[in-house]
Amino acid sequence: MAFKKRALLPPLILLVAILLLVAMITLRPQPPERSNERPPVLVDVLEVQPETVRFKVSGQGNVKPKHMTNLVTQVSGQITEVADNFVNGGFFKKGDVLLQIDTADYRVALQTAKASLAQAKAGLAEESARAQVAKEEWESLQMGEIPSLGIREPQVASAVAAVQSAEAAVAKAERDLDRTTVRAPYDGILQSKNVDIGQFVSMNTQVGLLYGSEVAEVRVPLSDRDLAYIDLPESGHEGAYPQVMLTSDVAGTAYTWRGSLVRSEGILDSNSRVIYGVVEVEDPYNQESTLHEVPLRFGRFVQLVIDGLEAEQVFRVPRYALSIDDKLWVVDEERRIQKRDVNVMRAEANYVIINEGLNGGDIVVLTQLSNALPSMKVRIPGDPIIEQQETPDSETAEVTGSN
Repeated sequence: MAFKKRALLPPLILLVAILLLVAMITLRPQPPERSNERPPVLVDVLEVQPETVRFKVSGQGNVKPKHMTNLVTQVSGQITEVADNFVNGGFFKKGDVLLQIDTADYRVALQTAKASLAQAKAGLAEESARAQVAKEEWESLQMGEIPSLGIREPQVASAVAAVQSAEAAVAKAERDLDRTTVRAPYDGILQSKNVDIGQFVSMNTQVGLLYGSEVAEVRVPLSDRDLAYIDLPESGHEGAYPQVMLTSDVAGTAYTWRGSLVRSEGILDSNSRVIYGVVEVEDPYNQESTLHEVPLRFGRFVQLVIDGLEAEQVFRVPRYALSIDDKLWVVDEERRIQKRDVNVMRAEANYVIINEGLNGGDIVVLTQLSNALPSMKVRIPGDPIIEQQETPDSETAEVTGSN
């Protein structure tokens, strides 16, 4: 009998444990249920206002001199002197002596021409005197009309021609003597030097290449799209030229220079379908003033930003605010978003300029919403956060009350 009681004890303990477990599970407090309603999405916004925008057109190009001259000799001879700054990169003012050719032969030629002129003038004076004597003798004889040969008119004319020829020879000898001195035709910098002292040069020998340092030019390609936003100067242009900002890195530091878009080349490139505008920068090497922070050297590659036309009552919006279909999301007074059709007047690198579809004070959504739908509720910075309400389970409340 005692054995049967011991045999029933383990099942009884197991049964009691199961009952206790079921009671504990049933009587435990239930967590409060949360509302399934999702809170509105927080978005970044921009309140737009109409403004006046000046368009900017970007470009690039190489800096070149406006004037570039191959210096050649007009006479032949040995170079006897060269200027100290007649070296690559040397600066010259207009009229400065670059080099000197031996003048001995040309001085002799000038003296010979002057002697010939004096002799021709003496011959003219002699013939004129003879003509006067012949005229007086003919008039004293009263033989009627005087023939031209009788008063030596052909001889006088020949003497006059001899004087004129001698004067021309003197002028040529003076020019040749002056041409033995090679001078700078304008303010500039010597780009290359081809001769040196002691060298014999003949006529039309290229002695160097001179770049004008008064004005620098940059040819910038402009597309048809660019031309719609700038006032491109044409021939006979009157008024102010569009201002241009040039930028480049010099020794690792970014510097800027100011210039003007002064003209276009007037020919559309048949290969690239662009027209070239010409930007001028005054005194690029700071020879006349300290107009620039650092010199703008010829050959430098620069980025350009050209001031374009102005547009009034337009809106500037970050480019990323546009949706794929080029529309904007706008937040209304009830904090619901609505899709708005807009007209993009110009798209820039970071912004778009809109002239239709927006009103002053509109709140434009900047956040890109993946599943945005019209009338979807959103929150903007500054709105209060609505906390989710907790609703306890009814059975849990009853059990808790009974406990």
